[in-house]
Amino acid sequence: MTAAEEGPDSLADWCRVRREVVWEGLGTGGVTGPVVPDTDGVTAWCAGPVSRRDPVRARRLLAAYEAVRSDAAHATAERAEAAHAVAERTDGARDVRPLTFALLSGWQRVVLGTRDAPFRRGDAYAKRGRERYGLTARTRPDFAACLHESGDRSVPLEARAARAYLDVAFFHPFDDGNARAALLALTFVLAREQVVLRDVGPLQTTRYADDAEGAADLALLVGILVRASARRVRHAGAP
Repeated sequence: MTAAEEGPDSLADWCRVRREVVWEGLGTGGVTGPVVPDTDGVTAWCAGPVSRRDPVRARRLLAAYEAVRSDAAHATAERAEAAHAVAERTDGARDVRPLTFALLSGWQRVVLGTRDAPFRRGDAYAKRGRERYGLTARTRPDFAACLHESGDRSVPLEARAARAYLDVAFFHPFDDGNARAALLALTFVLAREQVVLRDVGPLQTTRYADDAEGAADLALLVGILVRASARRVRHAGAP
């Protein structure tokens, strides 16, 4: 069966939408870290609804999230070192701890409890087969390029985080657990700039690859969640 016979390619739809959305115009430009609220939204979500549904799934997701936080902390330190090097006019203008498939795969091994989490080897399907994500020779390098753009500071942080979430959701790199991988990608992009969400529940809704308005709305939602988190920051010395 040919790709045409199989129906539309939702990944191609997403790549088109991704080019159409004006990401630079999404957000107030005022979303910056550090934002450390009194409650960590991912931790609370794992301990609450995820654990009630599947305790093993919750433990694995929480362990993967801890790895995300550790990798993000290293990224923050590397960025500070690079900035210092630039200030001293040395060769410090380099990318620091970008979001990569290698990072995603490492977290996904924890999420799934497997020894390996390779890039998918064929077309992927979601939403009970209604969406098909094609695979070509360009899929993996295009995905890598999209992930790298999560560090482009000409785009507001909330838009970069939302775009990374959708990139993972619609490139659908893994055979299983892509929704969880998308959430971890979003939290990494935020945590890399010392931003933690107090609530991730509103993110748990169905997204569609051909929905440009929905993509823009997700960026706006992330901004709302960040600002809400900033109003509930954890004060030094608080338990």
